[in-house]
Amino acid sequence: MANNLVTKAVELIYQMEGTQLQEVIEAVQLKRQYLAKQAIKKFVVGDMVQFTSKRTGGKVNATVEKVNRKYVIVSTHIGGEKWRVPASMLVHLKEVA
Repeated sequence: MANNLVTKAVELIYQMEGTQLQEVIEAVQLKRQYLAKQAIKKFVVGDMVQFTSKRTGGKVNATVEKVNRKYVIVSTHIGGEKWRVPASMLVHLKEVA
């Protein structure tokens, strides 16, 4: 179903003029902002989380140290490195287990 929806949206985008495309771009940006705000609300200091490193491609376990407006500061369980991660990339460890 979702794939069919994306296919239809892409077909419609190819038929649009410049001003219509700008409206779509603005709508996508607003939706992304909304989703980011919803994701950030799920985390509090002390939560144990996991994310996939873009550097190594591996899973990283960490603890939330600070929740900012757009990013979450985490400290890794091995090595104690601090990472600034978008909330949308984080998963609570209890959801992984």
